[in-house]
Amino acid sequence: MLTIYGVHRSRASRNIWLCHELGLPFRLEPVMQLYRLKEPIAADVVHTRSPSFLKVNPNGHVPSIDDDGTILHESLAINLYLARKHGGPLAPRDVVEEGQMTMWALWAATEVEGHALAILQNGAPKESIDALRAPFAVLDAAVAGGHLVGGRFTVADINVAEVVRYAMPATELFDANPAVKAWLAACQARPAFRKMWDAREKEPA
Repeated sequence: MLTIYGVHRSRASRNIWLCHELGLPFRLEPVMQLYRLKEPIAADVVHTRSPSFLKVNPNGHVPSIDDDGTILHESLAINLYLARKHGGPLAPRDVVEEGQMTMWALWAATEVEGHALAILQNGAPKESIDALRAPFAVLDAAVAGGHLVGGRFTVADINVAEVVRYAMPATELFDANPAVKAWLAACQARPAFRKMWDAREKEPA
């Protein structure tokens, strides 16, 4: 069985959402981010610098997966792998779609995530909002038809939506880009997202 190392309140949420979309069973091995823990740390809490987890991911970050002996890190890459392995409408239909899905994952990581995290964590600083105006305009044009790749909901939508979610406190970005606003709302209305989010809300903040 697939094992996901992490918690819902981490980037593992992306992988959990995808698994729910695929109907893919998995075991969640709780690994807490070290920065979220208070000193002294309880002996039975596994965190990102615990020796047992560092044997899985020597980078010391969540999520990681163990898919019957295949170990992978980096949440966006994990989702691309799982979608490609299990197929169906979320997966690429050909090499062109595979390239497009990879492109959007890298775009989200390089163009959006750092600024979006700053908005989430630091009260929407103006410089971060300004830095996202151009990427959001690009995304607005891309999702005007409803989805990023192939005219259907795919892993690309999951990967980008979970990064864009961090910027939600900056409501002006979404008001200025109505296609992004509608697309993200549609992504987050999906039953698989709601299942992940409900579990996330039950975890300690």
